Amino acid sequence: MASDVRIRRAELSEADALTDLAMRSKAYWGYDDQFMAECREELTVQPDAIEAGEVWVVEDEGRLLGVLELTPEDDAVDVRLIFVEPSAVGTGIGRVLWDHAEARALALGARTLTVDADPNALGFYQRMGMRVVGRSPSGSIPGRTLPRLAKALASEPIEETEPA
Repeated sequence: MASDVRIRRAELSEADALTDLAMRSKAYWGYDDQFMAECREELTVQPDAIEAGEVWVVEDEGRLLGVLELTPEDDAVDVRLIFVEPSAVGTGIGRVLWDHAEARALALGARTLTVDADPNALGFYQRMGMRVVGRSPSGSIPGRTLPRLAKALASEPIEETEPA
């Protein structure tokens, strides 16, 4: 990962590019064209979501490498989208997005972070400390269900102390 990687709020002009990134990232798992077409609406980054301020991008030297969309819900924050450019998978971009999701959830007063996971990404979410709490219907594919994961967040940021 280059040193110029930064995370920032998405801009309205990036909605289409971020949707394309999400589609490429989802296709990384080998889904066929019909499956991907059925997912397009759900994976579309909406301008109103960007205007709400909880769509984030990771970029490196102006290149979009990841997208994160959060949806606050009562005392929880749901990760609606989290996708990494396929060429950047395994470079730490997913971790950058995840750490930001947790920080934002805490800043928004959430006690829990949730996500409906693509089964292929389950391992990533579990490495991030999520646990399976049930199943949710797919927003794209009738009859398909997805693992529902949750993570309890600290009510206050945990400060590291130096060993005695």
